[in-house]
Amino acid sequence: MPPTNPNKPKVFVDADVLFAGSAAPSENGASLVILRMAEITLIDAVTSQQVIIEAERNLAAKLPQALSTFRLLVSRCLRVVLSPQPSELAQFANLADPKDVPILAAAVREECQWLVTFNIRHFQPGHPSVTVIRPGEFILRVRDLLTRIGPRTKA
Repeated sequence: MPPTNPNKPKVFVDADVLFAGSAAPSENGASLVILRMAEITLIDAVTSQQVIIEAERNLAAKLPQALSTFRLLVSRCLRVVLSPQPSELAQFANLADPKDVPILAAAVREECQWLVTFNIRHFQPGHPSVTVIRPGEFILRVRDLLTRIGPRTKA
């Protein structure tokens, strides 16, 4: 399990992103890039047991050949946390699609600033402490931040 660092952005990874990263045909897909960013410790990538179970079930049914890559990515890139208990979910009931409430609750509980998913509409209206974003948009934001810390010209 990768260590947590309070200075790194915390990113909650949803099952669809984990699926896409595990099944990526190249190293350039946004989902896999996010997981690689976690692997090289640029971000703290978090997910819940529920997400792992869902992604593994979907891969087993649709792309079983990607299961070994999935397991390697989980072990090297993600901090897997317990899924929220039913008692933790009530306060999030109207903030996301019912099946995704536990994902939002876990992201908030783990103090993730970002929840990366392809299913943005499932997390509406969302929670004010978490920005729900697609993988490609997250990569664009990271790229924008990196360009701001580039070389400075002397005045």
